[in-house]
Amino acid sequence: MKFPCEYSLKEIAAIINCDYVGDDNFPVQGMNEIHVVTPGDIVFVDHPKYYDKALQSAATIVLINKEVECPEGKALLISDDPFRDFNKLTLHFKPFQQLNDLISDSAEIGEGSIIQPNAVIGNHVKIGKNCLIQSNVSIGDNCIIGDNVIIHSGTVLGGDAFYYKKRAEGYDKLLSGGRVVVQDNVEIGTNNSIDRGVTGDTVIGEGSKLDNLIQIGHDTVIGKNCLLASQIGIAGCVVVEDDVTIWGQVGIRSDVTIAKGTVLMAQCGVSKDTEPNTTYWGTPFGEVRTKLKEYAAIKRLPEIVKNIK
Repeated sequence: MKFPCEYSLKEIAAIINCDYVGDDNFPVQGMNEIHVVTPGDIVFVDHPKYYDKALQSAATIVLINKEVECPEGKALLISDDPFRDFNKLTLHFKPFQQLNDLISDSAEIGEGSIIQPNAVIGNHVKIGKNCLIQSNVSIGDNCIIGDNVIIHSGTVLGGDAFYYKKRAEGYDKLLSGGRVVVQDNVEIGTNNSIDRGVTGDTVIGEGSKLDNLIQIGHDTVIGKNCLLASQIGIAGCVVVEDDVTIWGQVGIRSDVTIAKGTVLMAQCGVSKDTEPNTTYWGTPFGEVRTKLKEYAAIKRLPEIVKNIK
């Protein structure tokens, strides 16, 4: 998430009422999660296990719960609760805006696009040309829809990320200030749920086609010309490269990359990165021919055991 203008370190520290290490006028341009940070961004870290990763990331401002040595060219925001203060910044720069009509006055809808009855189009949404948004679709604030996009009934774009911190009193939610971006020539089936990024974008790439009943988590990027069948569950921060085919009931854990040209057969449980142009099957998943040979060998076990003397 980039801020509407550049802020100073001192100004940001005042918003969250914390101490800082660095020049008062050190430039702050935005805030992001660690996997998408760029220079000028704030990243937060609240566990010693991840201090080095945050301090060595591309982010130039680190919101941290301990005063440590500040790397050259960077600044620190010292907080007793970085998770809480990251939420404060999200609320400050992306406050909740109530929607008073089914289609917000601030929404931009391109020439030739059709919005069917009972669709909800949020604040500052942009919809391109020649799109069809069917009844009972919900498109959350700030989402971007390209040209020639079809979104079928019951689909929700821009729901909050499933991201919580466990505290003694219960689960504390990390607020979502990102977007969903749907590129040109995409078709999205009925009753899909595509969560917005926490600070960045969840992206559906150009020409990709999604069946019904698919869940796509926050900050996941689906590449171009991908084909996704029904009942797929994709966690947050997944990268699906171009020309990938994913068949029904596949589950993909967070922070993995599905390489270009991968085929995931039905009911795969994907726990790590894949190799390009390779077909996988099973849970735990593996290359399809290897897994089928393993399965055939397992079927022979009763006979093998019976013949052991």
